Amino acid sequence: MAKGDGTRATTVAAFGPAAAIGLLAGGALCLSAPALWPVLLLLPLLAVGALVWGRCGGARRLLGVALVGFAWTGLHAAYALSRQLPPEWERRQATVSGRIVEMPVHELRRTRLLFRVDDSDDQVPPLRGRLLRLSWYSDDRVEREVLRAGQRWRWKLRLRAPRGLRNPGGPDAEKYALMQGLSANGYLVAAERAQLLAPAGGLEALRERLSDRIRDAVAVPSSRYVRALALGDTRALGERDWEVLRANGLTHLIAISGFHVGLVAGFFALIVRGLWRLRPELARRWPRPIAAASAAAVGALLYAALAGFALPTVRTLLMIAVVAGVRLSRRPFEGAGALALAAIAVLLVDPLAVLGAGFWLSFLGVAWLLWCLPRSGPRPSPLREFLSAQGVATLGLLPACVALFGQASLAGPLANLLAVPWWSLVVVPLALIGTGLDLLWTGAGEGAWRLAAFCFDLSWPCFERLAAGRLALWWLPEPPWFALPLALLGAFWLLLPRGVPGKPLALLLWLPLLWPDRHLPQPGEAELTVIDVGQGLSVHLRTAHHELLYDFGPAVADGYDAGERAVLPTLRARGVRSLDRLIVSHGDNDHAGGLEAVARAFPGGERRAPEGAGIAQARPCVAGEAWTWDGVRFRFLHPPPHFPYLRNESSCVLRIDTAHGAVLLTGDIGEVVERDLVRRDRESGRRDLRAEVVLVAHHGSRSSSDPAFVAATGARHALISSGYGNRYGHPKPQVLARWRAAGARVWDTSRGGALRLRLAAGGPALETRRQAHPRLWDAARRVEAAPPGLSYRPD
Repeated sequence: MAKGDGTRATTVAAFGPAAAIGLLAGGALCLSAPALWPVLLLLPLLAVGALVWGRCGGARRLLGVALVGFAWTGLHAAYALSRQLPPEWERRQATVSGRIVEMPVHELRRTRLLFRVDDSDDQVPPLRGRLLRLSWYSDDRVEREVLRAGQRWRWKLRLRAPRGLRNPGGPDAEKYALMQGLSANGYLVAAERAQLLAPAGGLEALRERLSDRIRDAVAVPSSRYVRALALGDTRALGERDWEVLRANGLTHLIAISGFHVGLVAGFFALIVRGLWRLRPELARRWPRPIAAASAAAVGALLYAALAGFALPTVRTLLMIAVVAGVRLSRRPFEGAGALALAAIAVLLVDPLAVLGAGFWLSFLGVAWLLWCLPRSGPRPSPLREFLSAQGVATLGLLPACVALFGQASLAGPLANLLAVPWWSLVVVPLALIGTGLDLLWTGAGEGAWRLAAFCFDLSWPCFERLAAGRLALWWLPEPPWFALPLALLGAFWLLLPRGVPGKPLALLLWLPLLWPDRHLPQPGEAELTVIDVGQGLSVHLRTAHHELLYDFGPAVADGYDAGERAVLPTLRARGVRSLDRLIVSHGDNDHAGGLEAVARAFPGGERRAPEGAGIAQARPCVAGEAWTWDGVRFRFLHPPPHFPYLRNESSCVLRIDTAHGAVLLTGDIGEVVERDLVRRDRESGRRDLRAEVVLVAHHGSRSSSDPAFVAATGARHALISSGYGNRYGHPKPQVLARWRAAGARVWDTSRGGALRLRLAAGGPALETRRQAHPRLWDAARRVEAAPPGLSYRPD
């Protein structure tokens, strides 16, 4: 073999598909670990891995690549976590100056924005260069709309470390903060004293001006979609829009993603190819394939800049740059080799991209197409090739979509058959042409934008009808860890060439993912989940064949609805198909706010609430009323008949008796009602308050947990639902001490996330979400000793 050939073979092996898989496996293993390795161990591990990667071959090289992936990812994670605000500084205020780096999102009572600090006072740790997610709370939206992308401001903030709710099936705000490089969340204090230091400027200011011009030029509701397709500006899309897109599996098309960057890159490449055909003499100086590849990279760079260098666009830009580099090197790389190089480039530049769903869907989708579609022989017709690609993408990406999002769009294959060609070849090009023309001459793109909106409107009613079908979106329970690898193996088996035997058996490998074991209670048993809703309450209780929801969490005017953000994802992850009974302990917002969101998703459940609470279609809960489900007895202990509605003091108190212990749900009752319950319990001699598990009343408030009541319960487990750093200081230290002194073990959602308890043989068994699913970015260990008192606003 010639020397040059040997070098080429070595290079391909060092940066080929196997190396990309090894690098990805190492990074994924690091991020799936429950704790981060020390930096002093990661640095030598990185050096050893790089040495083995460069000098060895075969299996040793793959081991070296995996070590590099593990150590490099760990160092990036350690750096990102080190830049987050320490919990001990959370109660302080900071005066900072910096630039708005993203188009602000104006909502009913708040404006959300990303802010890059360039200077700060000495009251807090150095914040220079840190990225903050801020909120300005005000009822005056006009006042808040002075905020524009690219402006420099100086203002006073109250900050806290990135912290989110932890529930089954719910979003992980702490993972998102790590992936995005967020150092802290916060909100403006004394916003009227904010100082504008410099007007809007830069790329983000240009994007916002273009978005405003599209809004003004296209006077139809679909203007918001044109803005999303042209600039990635999804601020105007409402929850109903996203519901339709999710039901049709079209979210990957509506906002700027790698697809749009690739489309622009292809457009630039076509222009250059056309010019080279018209002027053949240009090929003498620069071959047409190389010129087209370079033009594609330049187009991708320009459009990624216009899109604000969002992570999906940067990832695609790297992929296109790698492919262009391969073309410039004139080395014979196949599609798999180019994809491997792109993956290696992305993982070396941003190893934390592995945390994002877009990384897996984009690379996995291309890998399936490279594997399944023919690379030689006569090419099929364009229609057949398109249908084949859609079939491969649908089947190959279904396991990943179910594992990542907990849902499958049954209408997705049909919707994509319509949307991909129409939006990709008509709507998106028109939106992009309008943007390009407007950049060259202000107002020149209005016609193209209007035409894009008109073409979009032709297709949207069809997708709305598809989304209205009952089977459009299929929510699936949370699967076990091994379900995804088995399903991917099943997809690989199904997509093997024709004639491979046993393909129907491959469907069996999908069962753990699509029909996982829900571990339902047996008759006489019950399972209780205290959902992490922040400063509020929601409890899901299930028996063998019945489902009950006690309270629904808060819904506030600034857009946070615990019913939508926390309760529904938890119910879907637990495989709930319907709710038999919905109990509102009382009408306060932190308990009843999320009711309507839950009721829309699960209509038909019987409602119960205290008389006078103002809950529509609810029957009153009255002490003494009881029912039995699957060997489990439910009975209301409060309020008694004719009890006036006194808000907290009128809370429905529910007792659940199983064959293996009892649970007491107390709502927000105070000491007066607690003492009255103790008195009634003694007079009746029934010991109705005796329970192994008690939900501590009023989130651990000082006004609840009377000593006589605590003693009467004899609880082994005291559960508290409170928001991290809530402004009330719940739970109070004296309340915690009171329950612990009585022999109860105290569990708090603000520390452990959702609390899951099973009453089965052997007694109550309880686990927290953070304990059951530990993550290296989990803030629980860092905030365990943090004092309460910080005003809490959900992310």
